[in-house]
Amino acid sequence: MKLILTRTYFPSGTNGKLECEGKLICKTIELPWKKNETRVSCIPEGNYFIKKRFSNKFQWHLEVENIPNRSLILFHPANNAMQELNGCIAPVTQLSGPGLGLMSRKAFARLKDLVYKTLENNESVELIVK
Repeated sequence: MKLILTRTYFPSGTNGKLECEGKLICKTIELPWKKNETRVSCIPEGNYFIKKRFSNKFQWHLEVENIPNRSLILFHPANNAMQELNGCIAPVTQLSGPGLGLMSRKAFARLKDLVYKTLENNESVELIVK
């Protein structure tokens, strides 16, 4: 499976749309681009793979693997990139401003179900960020 994340950059946040085979899965919010600096920047554009991950904080969620000079970049719910993200990607149902969105938990559940079904069929999930 290939997920395509198409971004729009703003000084106060990054907005995106996440699609699979031309179909919109959800919108996304991220931190602004600040040269891949840890905890203050979104990740660089490129191709990555996604895996399942569990933590006490987020329970079952998704991790983006093999990002240069970064670790633990996750897909998890958040509605305000500047207040709730440290470089991760938050799925949202609707964008409400640069780095701001609404109904993230609903969008995350839809994304997680799609990705987990694919991973459970022993298929890879590639994320293409552009």
